[in-house]
Amino acid sequence: MTKKPKIIMPTDEEDAAINRGIAADPDTYEVSDEDFKKMRRLGARGRPRSESPKVLLSVRYDADIVEQFKATGDGWQTRMNDALRDWLKDHQPA
Repeated sequence: MTKKPKIIMPTDEEDAAINRGIAADPDTYEVSDEDFKKMRRLGARGRPRSESPKVLLSVRYDADIVEQFKATGDGWQTRMNDALRDWLKDHQPA
């Protein structure tokens, strides 16, 4: 069982010192509610849409096949996709 870390809150004096430091920083400012509403979440736009988007699929393969592809490192799913694409060049699915 994992222990939860103990959260130690700053004392009133520490909190005041932190707030003084924030107030003294010329690169920081209080965002108004109006400005906050205008902001977009970072990354909300995401990647541009692909001309050939992938399909999310749940499929089962033999463990040894998956392990062999995983053993090739990052990008193994793309290599598995490429292997299936190569197979389709010479075969017709039943």
